[in-house]
Amino acid sequence: MADDMESNKSVRVYTFVDDNTDNGEHYRNNWFSKLCLRCHQADPTPSWRPPWWNRLCPYPYFSTYRQTAQQLCIILFFLLTWGILYVEIGSPVSIQGELLSMSILVIAAYLVGWVWLKLTTLPALIGMLLTGILFRNLNLVTMTDEYRKLNQDLRKVALVIILTRAGLGLDAGVLRKHYAAVLQLGLLPWVVECVCIGVTSHYLLHLPWIWGFLLGSMIASVSPAVVVPCLFRLRDVGYGVSKGIPTLVLAATAIDDSISVAIFAIILNIMFSTGSTTYNIIKAPLSIVAGIVLGSLWGGLSSVIPEKGDTYVVPLRFLFLFLGGMFSLFISGQIGWSGAGPLAIVSSGFVAAFYWEKQGWPINKHPVSNLFRILWIFFEPILFAFTGAQITISELNPQVMQMGAVCLVSCLVIRVIATFLVSFGCGLNNKEKLFIGLTWMAKATVQAALGPAALYLVNSGGSAGGTVKEETMYAETLLAVSVLSVVISAPLGAVLIAITGPRLLSKDPSPDKKLEENTPAVGTIDNSNFTQL
Repeated sequence: MADDMESNKSVRVYTFVDDNTDNGEHYRNNWFSKLCLRCHQADPTPSWRPPWWNRLCPYPYFSTYRQTAQQLCIILFFLLTWGILYVEIGSPVSIQGELLSMSILVIAAYLVGWVWLKLTTLPALIGMLLTGILFRNLNLVTMTDEYRKLNQDLRKVALVIILTRAGLGLDAGVLRKHYAAVLQLGLLPWVVECVCIGVTSHYLLHLPWIWGFLLGSMIASVSPAVVVPCLFRLRDVGYGVSKGIPTLVLAATAIDDSISVAIFAIILNIMFSTGSTTYNIIKAPLSIVAGIVLGSLWGGLSSVIPEKGDTYVVPLRFLFLFLGGMFSLFISGQIGWSGAGPLAIVSSGFVAAFYWEKQGWPINKHPVSNLFRILWIFFEPILFAFTGAQITISELNPQVMQMGAVCLVSCLVIRVIATFLVSFGCGLNNKEKLFIGLTWMAKATVQAALGPAALYLVNSGGSAGGTVKEETMYAETLLAVSVLSVVISAPLGAVLIAITGPRLLSKDPSPDKKLEENTPAVGTIDNSNFTQL
């Protein structure tokens, strides 16, 4: 009897799993079924669903219940956020209401990004950006100064999430073992591209030198939101694993992003500061040191407060890093030490992850890191949709767009060459050096977060020493080029990684999971947990 019961139990479990993880082999007889299978993946683990779900929403014509519930949760959270903001701000509840139109934009961007990813396998952020551009140019969304301020604050929150995840993804063991290679790959190509953008934008876009280098410090940043998922796909099938290339590249990418944000903040602060030039120049290196020291102290404190055995240690540690990062970014901007905030955020995440690993949490695979991944789901469409909504196509200068494209493409090529040349002594062959250079062509996250910053300061009455008309034109050029960099380089980078990876990297038939188990994921969501990515 016991054996029969165990047998029946096994059958029931098998049927339960089979209904939810059916790969849809018997649906592959027409194009519509194939399209549905492309958009609706099976659940990776057994999942519950209401008894009536399969009758009303059969797979693969509909998503599984787990995936549908995830999407509904996210949309409901967006709506609740809109409701809270309405209560606080008092926006008119009408189709013309700014807050309502912004909420519709974010929800539409999220859904379009999800569909874009499923149909093209290119990063969802491209669909989100294009949704923002479409809404703006169809006059479906407008923003007054009050909502531009809200937009700017939300952009800063997104930046805190990006930088905290970059810090949490840095593995001290990898940095200690490959510190020379990480610094070579994380700093030298960035410097080359930053200088190239600064020079070419001065002569092609007629930007003043300091505006050109402000643009260069932003554009030179590599996008982890594009690089991470593409590298993980290659890693999962063994490409580059034997030499630890994903670990090396992603650690260098975190350094690249951190430096880019910090240098951008320093240059922007020098431009729009009202203090003496000498003081601003001296303040730049001091802000770097102050940011690293204070962030390290805050990250170290997070290992003892809260106590590691506390029942609520996960949410408390999350709030400790998140609110500390928010405080660092906002306060550093208020006191004129903008470069300190971003470095403090990265340093706190890095030091916290270092001590948490000693307490048993693996790098970037712990509950706090997962909470930041979840938070990024909400802020990714906000960031990219609002960035796209800043662009009015009819107002763009065709010459600026043409010269901006020439500037971007030429500097991308120079960066690929520079990466190939500066990666000496890293133990890489020529094919692997070329692959890393192509990997770092992708731009998106930092460009979307920082692109509108100068325009916001100009519109708020700030001045870098020129006339309002000139500075508005320069700031709009920066925004246009930042959006152009995302549109051109994000899909190009994703495609090149997918195409060249199997051709340029050696494949390990039995990937060394131990070598790669702590690979730092610094810019995207784990697609095993969330169907959005």
